[in-house]
Amino acid sequence: MGETHTAPALGASRCSHCSTVAFPATGLCSQCSRPAMSPFTLSTRGTVWAYTVQRFAPKSPPYVPPANGFAPFAVGYVELPEGIKIEAVLECHDFDELDDGAPVTLIATAPVPRFATDAYLKEIR
Repeated sequence: MGETHTAPALGASRCSHCSTVAFPATGLCSQCSRPAMSPFTLSTRGTVWAYTVQRFAPKSPPYVPPANGFAPFAVGYVELPEGIKIEAVLECHDFDELDDGAPVTLIATAPVPRFATDAYLKEIR
């Protein structure tokens, strides 16, 4: 029997009064302070707004180093069509792939959001 995979999605909320989008989801609007937030699913495609490279292992705990040791990784903000920026780990083969508003796709939501460049996705698929 075939395995079914659920595409990752980020749950947010949108204010029914002023249309402000919030992530993570909340019950109170940060813009107009009304309790008018409704559940909303964010887009899975966006662009890199800004990033940096983590070149040393984070403090442990909570960080758990992989079995094969630490490797530098990118973290940054992805701007989504809804006008919100999401902090995320950014998967790529070369950090230069992240320059100039690179398009990225959501690949995981836990333990933190993870987005990948198109070049990275082509190679792993």
